[in-house]
Amino acid sequence: MHFGITEDLRTLLVELDGFIESEIVPLQAEDDNQRFFDHRREWARTDFEAGGLPRPEWRALLTEMRRRADKAGLLRRDLPAVLGGAEASNLEMAVVREHLAHRGLGLHNDLQDESSVVGNFPSAHLVWRFGSDEQRAQFGEPLVTGERSLGFALTEPEHGSDATWMATAAVRSGGDWVINGEKRWNTGVDTATHDLVFARTSGRPGDAVGISAFIVPIDAPGVEVGLFRWTFNMPTDHADVALRDVRVPDSAILGEEGQGLEVAQAFVHENRIRQAASSLGAAQYCIDRSVAYARERVTFGQPLAMRQAVQWPLVELHTDATMLRMLVRGTAQDLDQGSHMEVSDLVSMCNYRANRLVCEAADRAMQVHGGMGYSRHLPFEHIYRHHRRYRITEGAEEIQMRKVAGHLFGLTGRRK
Repeated sequence: MHFGITEDLRTLLVELDGFIESEIVPLQAEDDNQRFFDHRREWARTDFEAGGLPRPEWRALLTEMRRRADKAGLLRRDLPAVLGGAEASNLEMAVVREHLAHRGLGLHNDLQDESSVVGNFPSAHLVWRFGSDEQRAQFGEPLVTGERSLGFALTEPEHGSDATWMATAAVRSGGDWVINGEKRWNTGVDTATHDLVFARTSGRPGDAVGISAFIVPIDAPGVEVGLFRWTFNMPTDHADVALRDVRVPDSAILGEEGQGLEVAQAFVHENRIRQAASSLGAAQYCIDRSVAYARERVTFGQPLAMRQAVQWPLVELHTDATMLRMLVRGTAQDLDQGSHMEVSDLVSMCNYRANRLVCEAADRAMQVHGGMGYSRHLPFEHIYRHHRRYRITEGAEEIQMRKVAGHLFGLTGRRK
């Protein structure tokens, strides 16, 4: 099935594979960098004595990978032309994300850090779409090069998917805004120079309007970075952050005052379809590896592949992956041609089904491979641990299903 793959896109995939083989595979093999990807990966990446944060050597390797990809003209493909990008479509990015994940674990497309030879720059896109000229100049290029980085502070200890009920608030004081509140799972704070903090500036709890997005310097007085929470997949970059009388000017608001949820939704909407494509690629990798192993592994005088107990679960997974591929690419194409809100239910379908599929495929791969599948010497446990979080983050699968239900029953969307 090659829906959506033009000749230009085929050429790009060949170019990507050639670059990975010539530049990234050798880099991964140098200086025992393989320790970040084999059975030692979690321990090699994580500084457990420093709160579970990524080790400097791991960050440095990712930085070098991105530098080489940028030099080759690949890293910025989805960015605006003014930032050196090719303004890649959602369809192109979906195909590329699936292709890179289907290659398996490696420096070319790391799961835990979400670093890739074709970069995903949601923060840069937000600044370029919603930012003032001053904000674009201050953050545009630096967010790509890593000179600056932007955390994402939406979730709170008592509020996750119910973001309209957030307790963090900002009030005017002497021409500035004063922010008070607490955030949890504040992504990227370990390296962030600034934090994108969402706070209520008007309206009542539950109102969609009245929340604003503020770009807050991490070193601003009153910003307290607390515990980095250890997760199923380590290292961690998710912190608890407290804001105590943090003062910022009007110019810190990203987008329009009171329209911060539009900024937040823009962050997650295109990301969800790309995330779905990555999950699909990783799922297909697990399926293909399991099929190959079943053909080779002989038990009781026959290959595992001859047994229906092995065949049929993989057939089910492969069928689901094939159907999902059509939905992901079709939805990505629709995103390129129309309003995001017109296909938001399709995006949710892609996201929750793909994230569930990869967990099922990784689990099945562990079962097919037996004891070795459960070990850290094969990649399946790592794939499972990484992708399991996407059934919760950026909209739990229940929230995605709620979105689909709203459209299906005419409560929201096209059928309302």
